[in-house]
Amino acid sequence: MKIERLVELRRFPPARQLLLVYGIDIPASVPIGAGLRLQHRGAGTVVHELVSIGERVTIYHQVTIGRADGHLRMHEPRMERIEIGDDVVLFPGAKVLGGPGVTRVGDGTIVAANAVLTRSTGEWEIWGGIPARKIGDRPRPEPVPVAASQATAGP
Repeated sequence: MKIERLVELRRFPPARQLLLVYGIDIPASVPIGAGLRLQHRGAGTVVHELVSIGERVTIYHQVTIGRADGHLRMHEPRMERIEIGDDVVLFPGAKVLGGPGVTRVGDGTIVAANAVLTRSTGEWEIWGGIPARKIGDRPRPEPVPVAASQATAGP
């Protein structure tokens, strides 16, 4: 069985237990879009319960998506959630740590290996380093043309 299928079934205790054998902790409450890819079986991947993951996201091993504000007192602003956009790639060891409010990894963004991202990104960017900073732009894929037969089809 593919590891991605186990992630889909994580609401059921047997699947959840198998994921934990691989060191994968993704709560059942985390919404995940279609086309998730866990490279190297996603070994060591940890995702906080206040995360949402878009479509066609690729996550390599040892990735953590969670809070950076666990040390704050109760009266200080807290992390609301982390949003991982569509077509994002999180390379091995990447850490996405949400601060106060919403932290968003924009559509198409790459977070490099072992980078520690602590703020929101734009779309189709490349981020790396500790702390992560923008190091480039990622080319956007060409839009898929609509077939002529679909464009001229009428009621």
